[in-house]
Amino acid sequence: MSQITYTIDPAHSTAGFKVRHLMVAWVKGEFSGVAGTIVYDPENPANTKIEATIDVNTLQTRDEQRDGHLKSPDFFDVAKFPTLTFVSTKAQKTGDGEWKVTGNLTIHGVTKQVVMDVEGPAPEVKDPWGNIKTGASATTKINRTDFGLVWNAALETGGVLVGEEVQISLELELLKK
Repeated sequence: MSQITYTIDPAHSTAGFKVRHLMVAWVKGEFSGVAGTIVYDPENPANTKIEATIDVNTLQTRDEQRDGHLKSPDFFDVAKFPTLTFVSTKAQKTGDGEWKVTGNLTIHGVTKQVVMDVEGPAPEVKDPWGNIKTGASATTKINRTDFGLVWNAALETGGVLVGEEVQISLELELLKK
């Protein structure tokens, strides 16, 4: 078996995040516009390559005013930076269906190296239309200020309105080419 190429199915994939609000609760959000390609090499996992793009305009937090603020120049500034990107630089199998994938994450025009914990790929299945599908999940944590997302407000009780640590999770359904 050689390399297998999959494309990310945007209709069945999401990129989620959660961040502390008022230092007491988690606020969650999601991007639905996830696209990209994964070249998986089961015989030589180090040759596995991942490229993904997220459309920032698909951001939803279940609050229209907050979504607008997150898309504004205070945070993502979608007019200038309409996409987030991830390009892998290293894939390392750490267990059965477990990986550490290192890559360059670009948010708000700033690129930083991150390491994602990945589960998958799941065993391939055939959908009702004859397409071959698999799936994978990935998680990581970043400090949003490292990417220039520095807006905040101090609380009179101490602390800040929005936490700096952001937990990111990806749920991907992949279509075999």
